[in-house]
Amino acid sequence: MSTRKKDEAERAARLTEIREQQRRAERRRTALITGVSALVAAVLIGVTAIVIVGEQRRQADVAEAAAGDISGVQTFTDLSATHVQQPVQYDQSPPVGGDHAGVWANCGTYTEPIPSELAVHSLEHGAVWITYSPDLPTGQVQRLTDLAQGNAYVLLSPFEGLTGELVASAWGTQLALETADDPRLEQFLVKYQQGEQTPEPGAPCTGGVDA
Repeated sequence: MSTRKKDEAERAARLTEIREQQRRAERRRTALITGVSALVAAVLIGVTAIVIVGEQRRQADVAEAAAGDISGVQTFTDLSATHVQQPVQYDQSPPVGGDHAGVWANCGTYTEPIPSELAVHSLEHGAVWITYSPDLPTGQVQRLTDLAQGNAYVLLSPFEGLTGELVASAWGTQLALETADDPRLEQFLVKYQQGEQTPEPGAPCTGGVDA
C-alpha cells in the first residue's frame, strides 16, 4: 500500500472513530436529559399531589369546624325584611338584616364603602359581607380579596367607623375578627354563605347593582 493510501485510510479510520465518539456522547446527553426530565416530572407530580391532598385535608378540617359552633359568632333574631327607598338606621353596625333597598349589591370586591341598604339585600340572598377598617394593612386586605374572589356569595368592602379590624356578617349572624388570617373567617364563610339562616336561598348575588 502506498504512503498516500495509507494516510487516507488512517484519516478515514480516525474520522470514523471521532464520529462514533460523537454519537456515544450524544446518546449519553440524550439519556441524561431524559433522565433529568423524568426526575423533575416525577418530583413535580409528587409535590402537586402533596399540595392537592394537603388542600383537601385543610378544606375538610374547615368544613368540620364550620359544622359546629364557631367561637365569637353573635346571632340576631326578629329582623324585618321590608323593601324601602329611604336610608335605614340599623341596630347593628355593620347591619346583619332589617329593612333594605329593593335592589341588591352584586357580590364582589369593592374598594370604597357601599350603602348598607344594598348590602343587606345581598345578605337576604345568602351573601356574607366582609367589612374591614379603611386603615387595615394592605397585606390583610389582599388576603381578604383572595378569599372573596374564591367565593361566589361574598361582598368585600371597607366600612367607615368599624369597631375593630374586620367583621364578617350574614343574615342574623356576625363575627368580629382582628386579622384576616383568623381561621374562623373561612369557617364563617363555609357555614353561612347560602347557609340555613338565609331568608331567600338560591336568590342571585349578581344582576343587581355594582354598589
